[in-house]
Amino acid sequence: MSAEKSPLPDRLEDPPAGENKINRKAVALVSGGLDSALAIHLVKKQGIDVTAVHFTSFFSPLDIEDEDSPVRNLVRQLKVPLVLRPKGRDFLELIRNPKHGHGKNLNPCVDCRIYTLVKARELMEEIGASFLVTGEVAGQRPMSQRKHTIRFIEKQAGCDGIVVRPLSAQVLPESLPEKVGVLDRGRFLGISGRGRKIQLKMAEEIGLQGYSTPAGGCLLTDKIYSRRLQDLLDDTNEPSQDELDLLRFGRHIRLRAGLKIVVCRNEKENVRLERSAPAGVMFFPVGFPGPLVWASGRPEPEEETRIASILRRYSRPASRGDLIGIRETDAGERQISVTDVAEDDWIEAHMIR
Repeated sequence: MSAEKSPLPDRLEDPPAGENKINRKAVALVSGGLDSALAIHLVKKQGIDVTAVHFTSFFSPLDIEDEDSPVRNLVRQLKVPLVLRPKGRDFLELIRNPKHGHGKNLNPCVDCRIYTLVKARELMEEIGASFLVTGEVAGQRPMSQRKHTIRFIEKQAGCDGIVVRPLSAQVLPESLPEKVGVLDRGRFLGISGRGRKIQLKMAEEIGLQGYSTPAGGCLLTDKIYSRRLQDLLDDTNEPSQDELDLLRFGRHIRLRAGLKIVVCRNEKENVRLERSAPAGVMFFPVGFPGPLVWASGRPEPEEETRIASILRRYSRPASRGDLIGIRETDAGERQISVTDVAEDDWIEAHMIR
């Protein structure tokens, strides 16, 4: 995958809807959190036909297919249709090379917001809607929700004037639907900053339940996950979906370029790894309880011994055996005998975290 060019356009053309083309149909971005749900509620109260869109990615919660997931739960309560759109391989390229930089970790918040508005505008045009709705709150997020950044993102996405932010409308410039009277600005709010008392009170008043917590979203804001992802991107041009999913659990240890191992922490992770491991080499204890260890590359004999010693390190000393099984994709199984236990200092020096 090339890192030479960002998938974001330099700037899109102006939005297609002029003042005389604003109708009463909108697309609302829904995250599963409280703010986006409240934004939909406020717009629906004004008689707007709302379609919700949720963007799935490698880096967001995996429970979207669950009927009780926050996103699906909220759209049922709000009585709006839901469209799912994936952030694809172009989004992975954006992670590698964000035009506007990363946040504290590997989160490209400004570029991500432009990306989602571009994709939401495409859906808007597909279904004949004329504006977008978001749950953004001015000043809530330091990188992407400052007042001037909100306007910058909107313009870069080619959505100038057609993004409605009901929770902060009264402290932001008027959107086009407000200007032409399709929406009554006076029925929106003027929230700014990181406090959530108003939103929580409003949710209680309307009986809204099952929304996700503010910290329950993007994995790219997580320090350890971001370091694992950066390590994978540095080592692999085209990581697979399975390799990306693998970043979510286990202990990740880099032995060298082209060879990383994942050591399971418990039986639940053993089952998960057994079910979903990408092609590679699996190490497993023979005749004693212990973790499964997956290797991304083809280890040399001395590296096999090292990996087996790591497996033994994370097995209980009282029941630790010395026979380690090795299963290679399309190459059958064999066993090696190892009595060493990997040193904690060595593991710490090679752990990705």
